[in-house]
Amino acid sequence: MSLYLRLASPLLRSAQSYSNFALKNLSPCRSFLTGRSPSLLQNVQKTNALRTALTRYCTKPDPVEKGRKAVGYWLLGCSGMVFVAVVLGGVTRLTESGLSMVTWKLLGEQMPRTQQEWQDEFERYQQFPEFKIKNKDITLSEFKMIWFMEYGHRMWGRLIGAFYALPAAYFWSRGYFNRGMKIRTLAFGALIGCQGLMGWYMVKSGLEDRFHQESDVPRVSQYRLASHLGFAFVLYSLFLWSALDKLLPAQKLLGQIPAATLKFKGLAHATKAAVFITAMSGAFVAGLDAGLIYNSFPKMADRWIPSDILALSPTLRNFTENPTTVQFDHRVLGTATLTLITGMFVLSRRRMLPPRAYTAAAAVATVGWMQVLLGITTLLTYVPVPLAASHQSGSLLLLSMAIWLTHEMKLVRRLPK
Repeated sequence: MSLYLRLASPLLRSAQSYSNFALKNLSPCRSFLTGRSPSLLQNVQKTNALRTALTRYCTKPDPVEKGRKAVGYWLLGCSGMVFVAVVLGGVTRLTESGLSMVTWKLLGEQMPRTQQEWQDEFERYQQFPEFKIKNKDITLSEFKMIWFMEYGHRMWGRLIGAFYALPAAYFWSRGYFNRGMKIRTLAFGALIGCQGLMGWYMVKSGLEDRFHQESDVPRVSQYRLASHLGFAFVLYSLFLWSALDKLLPAQKLLGQIPAATLKFKGLAHATKAAVFITAMSGAFVAGLDAGLIYNSFPKMADRWIPSDILALSPTLRNFTENPTTVQFDHRVLGTATLTLITGMFVLSRRRMLPPRAYTAAAAVATVGWMQVLLGITTLLTYVPVPLAASHQSGSLLLLSMAIWLTHEMKLVRRLPK
């Protein structure tokens, strides 16, 4: 192709010069040419056609631009699969199915097929704390139910890896990635691997022989649970942001950008951070089953501040290990985040923003209010599985709207002096 381009360049330049001269100087006499000298006009038209043909033939299409849509839909699909994984993980946690599988294999555990294989799997489960302390009366059929729940969650995670890796290899080989996208692709793959390892590291904490006190309940470490959920939220956010870059590029504001608009951009990012932090505090609520105490709102057992909020020593332990403190913190963070979202929405009506940013701000406010109302309902009804799973999914949906808003504000920048 480069050889053709070098050979055609002199012809292309001369054809372009000739046609430009002819059109510029002879167009006023087009009627004269048509009537008196049609051959000259035909030569000009043929030269223009030759120039167009040579340009199309010699110009190589940009593979990154060619694959932009395909890469964007792939990234959006990856983000959707991570969303489903978060929902499945929440249901697995709420149904207390996560400790039913006591082994982990990189390529996946084989599902038992015969009655004897199921019996062997059940006997392995009986050697660990959850059966010994909590599920002594569980039957084999009941064990199968929780085992299938955990198995589905793990296999979905491996399916995400395949759905990510195979198209990534194809797009890379076709040249659809620029340098920045190549770096992102490697980072995505590393995060997916870390997410899988963290999942097993979390489950392992619930299989350890560390539940000896009378009030102990076998469960995974709330720290590892929060880390596992945090990895999922970060991975989802990066996938969604990258997909929006490809499929819905941010709109520009024309003219001088007011200082108030720049400040609103900072407020939008602060709102996104608040949503993320509140969601992470919810992971500690789930890890400690803190939603099963103080099932009243807005007060906690007729008090604004419960008496056992600092029951543990040293004091800092209460914020991650005391169920009362953890629930109190989640309430405060949720209320503060909703206040921030509401203020952001009100200000958005009074600021000059990119057109789609107004819709995104309204979406953040709508989902934010729905999420808080859903959380209150979940608490008052003693955490039923459907409501609790919807509340956890709602946190990711709210983060999605906040990501969309900040993405729409991406091109709002201070002009250089």
